[in-house]
Order: sequence, then C-alpha cells, then structure tokens
Amino acid sequence: MRILVSGASIAGPVLAYWLTRYGFDVTVVERAPTLRKTGGHAVDLFRPAMEITERMGVLPRVEALATGTTRMTLYREGTRRPVRVNLAKIIQATSDRHVEVMRDDLSEIYYDAGRDDVEYLFGDSITSISPDGEVTFEHAAPRRFDVVVGADGLHSNVRRLVFGEEAGLTKFIGAYLAVLSLPDTLGLDGETVMHLGAGRTTGIYSARHLDEARAVFLFRRDQELDYHHRDVPRQKELLREAFAGLHPQVDGWLAELDGPGPFYFDSITQLQLETWSRGRVTLVGDAGYCPGPAVGGSTSLAVLGAYVLAGELAAAGGDHERAFAAYEREMGELVRRSRAFAIGATRSLIPASRAGVWALARGGRLISALPAGASRALAKLNTGGVRMHDSMRVKDYAVTPVG
Repeated sequence: MRILVSGASIAGPVLAYWLTRYGFDVTVVERAPTLRKTGGHAVDLFRPAMEITERMGVLPRVEALATGTTRMTLYREGTRRPVRVNLAKIIQATSDRHVEVMRDDLSEIYYDAGRDDVEYLFGDSITSISPDGEVTFEHAAPRRFDVVVGADGLHSNVRRLVFGEEAGLTKFIGAYLAVLSLPDTLGLDGETVMHLGAGRTTGIYSARHLDEARAVFLFRRDQELDYHHRDVPRQKELLREAFAGLHPQVDGWLAELDGPGPFYFDSITQLQLETWSRGRVTLVGDAGYCPGPAVGGSTSLAVLGAYVLAGELAAAGGDHERAFAAYEREMGELVRRSRAFAIGATRSLIPASRAGVWALARGGRLISALPAGASRALAKLNTGGVRMHDSMRVKDYAVTPVG
C-alpha cells in the first residue's frame, strides 16, 4: 500500500517512521530543498510525545539536545527590579516527563530515525490530488497513491487543495508570534530573560549547544493585521511598532531584525475543521488541527496525532475509510481540549493590562517559592489546565504489519 506524506518537519517524519514499521510503502514530499534549518524556536515535548519518541529509539538524542533552560529573569514594563523565576519548578508542576528542544533539532532527529526506509522528495510539492489517488507534482512525474496525508503545517498546501481556501476554517485568537535568531551577547546559560508589558511579551533564550540566541515576541491585537505570510519586510515593520519603547534591551533585539539571522512571524491561529479527512486524504498535526502556535502544545499534539494515524491505518489493514474515522475519534476530544487550553494560555502569557502583568510575575515567583512537591500536587488537581498534555494517553497498537 502506497502512502504519500506532504511535509518533512515534525508530524511528517514521525508518521513516515511508524507507517514503514507497519509495512506501508511511504513517500514524503517536501517543498524545501533540504530539511529546514530556519532558526526555529524551542518546542515542548510533554509526556505522550516523550513516550512515542522513546518507542522510536531517539529519546536519548532528543534529551542530549535539550535547551537546558531552568531559570528566568523577568522585568515588568516601567520597573527596574526583576523577578527571579525557577523555571524547573514550573516545568515539574506541568508535566512528569518533559523536554524543551529546538524545533530544527527535533525535525532532524525524527527524519534520521526513519530516512533509510522512506523515500524523500525534497524541492517539490503537490499540485493536484484526484479522488482516485492520482497526484501531480511541481517537478516529479505523476503517481498514484492509496492514501495522501497533509503534514505541511498551518498554511497546508494539501488542505487548500482538498478543502478549499482557508476562509471559515481558521480562528484568529488575538495574538501574534515572532522569532528572531541573533547573537548571544548576554551569555545565556540556562536562563531566559523576559520583558512583560500590557499586551506584549518578549524574551530571549539559547540552548547549551548553540552559539546564538532566540528572541521570541508575543503581542495582542483585537483584529488581524494586514500583511501576507511571506511579506517579511512588512512583518518586521509590524513587530517594531508593537514593541517600540518597551525597554532599551528589547530595542537592541529589534535592531537585529536588519541582521542576517532567520526570522519567523505568524498569527496565533487555530484551525476549526470539524473533520480533517476527505476521501483518501487526511491531515495531521498543524495542517489539520493546529490549536495555536507556541501556546497550545501543538508539537506534542502533532507527534501523538502522527502516531495514532499510523496505528489506526495498520489496525484497519490499510482500509483508509475505517482508519480515518478511528483516527478522528481518538484525536477529536484531545484537539478540542487543546484549542481551549491555547486560548487560556494566550491570555495568561500576554496579559492585557498592567494588573495582569503584575499577576503573572507574582504567580511565577510564588510557584518558584513553593516546594516542588507542593506545586506539582496542586497542578495535578487540574488536568484540563496546566496538566492537560500529560493527561493524554498513548494507545498501544499491537498489530501485524500490512503485507
């Protein structure tokens, strides 16, 4: 059975790995000429994704490339005295198993795990998908596949081709995210430096194995901004406007926008598809159910979704209609909970008022002061909140490989 996967970031390589283990013939097509090395930001793997990564045999490599960030120095706008936050305690309160790793590193690790058994077509993209599985490409010759999977992110090409334009499928949840790579002039060693203002949050961090740093910017807007997702000069202009005057240190980070470092900018948007399968095509990860970049645990959700999709296809013996229905049943409630979590996280991480800024800083300091066991016990009382990701179970798929 031949399966085509579009996208070689996170969900795509994880899905390809498990599909080949179940005996499927897998091809992955990726628009970029090589694995993307775009200065991606740090992402979180929570317990379910950690378990799946361990089953893939690559958890030691992921843990070796963890960012190692355990401390935060937090400045509130208009104040000189920072708040010191113990990030290790906060992380322990949210998850029993967790690692923060750079997205580019994680993508490469997952790719390496299965690349010897998967056909990768780099520098190409899908141009059409027929109901009977005939797929045309921008460069490669047409081929026929039994199943096509879009694992190509929030701006999914497969979703556009199969479900139509994005109008009515997305929900802007009131904020924007930007990430900039820049020199580590602060000598960051396991520390994040953050600045909080009403409606805007920014911070800088690095990883133990990196020579450079990442500056992350989050800011609120009631209405969507006018720009194209490929118009980088306009995006940088909007970012400068949003963070003007917050702090001289932040001004220095913004000055690096004119430098050579990679830059990312996007809205924090949820997909609102009620079904992400149509015919012999389905979607996985951000392409199908992005809860919101940076706020909804989308990376862990994508890893889990890829694992579940592969398992259900194997359990159904390749019957895609039965497998897709089971996949959506398994993931549906988790997606809905992740959407709700992301909306709450956005409000918390980007306080709308000075009072909210004070409360966020105060909360971080209080959790840091609590004994680790006490903060973890309190957090476990709320699986719909900070412990939501750890409450997701990883199903065992003890199936015979498809012949």
